[in-house]
Amino acid sequence: MRRPRPTIQIDGGIRVLDLPWPPSANRYWRHPGKGLHLISEAGRAYRRAVSQAVMLQPGPRFPDARLRLVINVHAPDRRRRDLDNLLKATQDALEHAGVYGNDSQIDELHVQRAERCPGGVMVVKIFRIDGAQ
Repeated sequence: MRRPRPTIQIDGGIRVLDLPWPPSANRYWRHPGKGLHLISEAGRAYRRAVSQAVMLQPGPRFPDARLRLVINVHAPDRRRRDLDNLLKATQDALEHAGVYGNDSQIDELHVQRAERCPGGVMVVKIFRIDGAQ
């Protein structure tokens, strides 16, 4: 017998956030040497901007739930970009803002390119997955 697939909880278990355009992974980190990896000033500024966006867009927090993220990427221009280069900064900033406890809670991640938007925006939908192990 197949194990039932976890259901996605909608009532109180979903949050939609419009977030500012993130720095790429290459700009998010700085490497001062000796194997150190630190968050750059651009990365720290992005974390602050996401924290502010989270405060202005109220919704549930997910301290320990299993999660599904659906991210629509609205680029600011026509430049070619690797979508995965935008994810780590966004996920870390959401964790830092207290939306979830740790980005290791994310069991499903769907990212898609959407129409361009001046300045760029990341529309993040966060779903709590009920029954996930």
